[in-house]
Amino acid sequence: MRIYLTEDYDAMSRRAANLISAEVIRNPSCVLGLATGSTPVGTYKQLAAWNQRGDFSFKEVRSVNLDEYKGLAPTHDQSYRYFMQTNLFDHIDIDVNNTNVPNGLAADPVAECARYDELVRSLGYADLQLLGLGRNGHIGFNEPADIFVKETHVVDLTQSTIDANARFFASADDVPRQALTMGIGCIMAARRVLLIASGADKADAVYNAFCGPIDPHCPASILQLHSDVVLVGDKAALSKLVAAGVPVCE
Repeated sequence: MRIYLTEDYDAMSRRAANLISAEVIRNPSCVLGLATGSTPVGTYKQLAAWNQRGDFSFKEVRSVNLDEYKGLAPTHDQSYRYFMQTNLFDHIDIDVNNTNVPNGLAADPVAECARYDELVRSLGYADLQLLGLGRNGHIGFNEPADIFVKETHVVDLTQSTIDANARFFASADDVPRQALTMGIGCIMAARRVLLIASGADKADAVYNAFCGPIDPHCPASILQLHSDVVLVGDKAALSKLVAAGVPVCE
């Protein structure tokens, strides 16, 4: 595992974008696992700027997103398909037909989860999987639970996740209570995992994920078992790792 300590959110975003762009340059037809939420926005903005400048191309890249809210149409301004279009896909030269997000409107969500698992398998899993980190340690929408769920599945969102996402909706009552999320098995099958974290409110989650026991009540702790994990975080998010003497790179 490699840990990169950056000064602030902008520096974290640039470092993460560097790692993703290097993967695309090395393997132009790579499979990128992508995440949503506020943390990767800066990374996507940087990738779009470099792509528009002609530094590299996404034309052959295929992507698989981690999750989608159950019940939201792709055109809903809080759906994760909409997020990906407006924050990345509409600004780069990727073929939209090569981008994949679970269907939150599927008539049979269980069948949609099975379809998505098969899709990810058929692509050979992600060459690089980008992850954010919830304050409760969730990755994707894999919430704290008694077991690690391997397959893509429908999950009931915890109140802490609903509260954290309420800022994107008119009110907390409008936040969907369920989501379709890639399971731990698909995440762990990625050849490399890139976890990004920013802000003091993520310091406990980062510490618990990498210094605590491997425990499904902190889903990100499973990453301790992955052979190639890169953590990029700003000083605030990594403060407890640094205080514990965990080696970091700058």
